[in-house]
Amino acid sequence: MALVGYERERLDLIRANRNKPRADYLSDRGRLIHGPTPPGGSKPSPRESDLSPEEVEEVLELISTGRKTRTPVVMPERLRARSWKSMEEVILRLEYSLGWEGAGWKVGAASLDVRKAENIPSPSPGRLFVRSIMNSPAEVPSEFFVNYRLCECEFAFQLGQDFPVRDKEYSESDIRAGIEYLAPVIEIGDSVFEDWYSLSGYFGGMYDNAGGAAFVIGNKVKDWMEIDLPNSNLDLYVNDYYIKSGKGFQAMGHPVTSLTWMVNWVRERGRAVYAGEWVSTGTCTGHCFVQVGDLVSVDFADLGLVEARFI
Repeated sequence: MALVGYERERLDLIRANRNKPRADYLSDRGRLIHGPTPPGGSKPSPRESDLSPEEVEEVLELISTGRKTRTPVVMPERLRARSWKSMEEVILRLEYSLGWEGAGWKVGAASLDVRKAENIPSPSPGRLFVRSIMNSPAEVPSEFFVNYRLCECEFAFQLGQDFPVRDKEYSESDIRAGIEYLAPVIEIGDSVFEDWYSLSGYFGGMYDNAGGAAFVIGNKVKDWMEIDLPNSNLDLYVNDYYIKSGKGFQAMGHPVTSLTWMVNWVRERGRAVYAGEWVSTGTCTGHCFVQVGDLVSVDFADLGLVEARFI
């Protein structure tokens, strides 16, 4: 892909800064503003029983009110159910409680490193919303966030055909045949609950749409089949300081494997995935926390640049 103009200039600049010493306020997790609990430091909630139907309604109201009013909330101890079944029930209903139009799906914690940091047993699904999808370079407004701006650098696919509900699972070959575009993206997480790495003790971030809040899309690529996605490199910068790198294999070994998992997860729960929807396949660079005023730039090599400035 020929890169020109602003994109070419920005890539030349950040690549020239690749070995520049990092600013003191930055770490390999960006700004250390995730709260007092360290990665992997969550304490499992003693409640493992499922939420009752009434409790599910209560959690939905709590999260949707916090999201819509941009107000931090506290999950009552009695509702801190470490139940994957209850989390999935909330996820599948949250978009209706919010009243936001869906635009696709995201895979949270696709990489083993993230699952270890968050003490969770499985990748976690979430919704992408029409209201917060932007094209790069993007100015990302504060209206999409409550507590955090957690940047994850990923590969995403836009589908060119429907994947309706059926008994038989979709194979990777089925899924590949239905892909319209590949794109490098920044998926941006948030939660109404505070102290990010404590939340997995009761699956708090998972209940809250697996953190999904905003989505910035880079160059769309039609002819992607010959790209070696597992070995595709990406470099993450904040304010032109190099933070870290990742590769596509960190999304379940291959981004298409992650995409296939997501489509089948939706299928198994009686819902279709539609042509035109996006599926983001999980972070290849772990977590990077930023704040208002920061510029996040991701060098996806031949796939180009994805940038998000937080305003």
